[in-house]
Amino acid sequence: QVQLVESGGGSVQSGGSLRLSCAAYGLTFSSYAIAWFRQCPGKEREFVGSIASSSVITRYLESVKGRFTVSRDNAKNTVYLDMSDLKPEDTAVYYCAADEYGTGSSGRHWYEYWGQGTQVTVSA
Repeated sequence: QVQLVESGGGSVQSGGSLRLSCAAYGLTFSSYAIAWFRQCPGKEREFVGSIASSSVITRYLESVKGRFTVSRDNAKNTVYLDMSDLKPEDTAVYYCAADEYGTGSSGRHWYEYWGQGTQVTVSA
């Protein structure tokens, strides 16, 4: 059974940093692109960043470029989202998602598996 488990969310002040982790179980991790999405109440789930199965390609939402970094450790079946200089508008539930043989596309429909999400709250 495939499972993605996010962790590392919490509450920080504006300008602070957090590291989110996405641990994967039950799949051949190195074959999957992993993406991070986020969702605020009443809004669409939006793409934040991704890393391809090859680890060569990363993509980011324009507003997080230079502040967020996606990386992966295939030996630990884990992908990380390092977030710095956090802003109140980054407040959301963050989800990781997996796409077999993917390149980390930004479209939600590409992703077969999703985690349950972790809350990130940034106060002004």
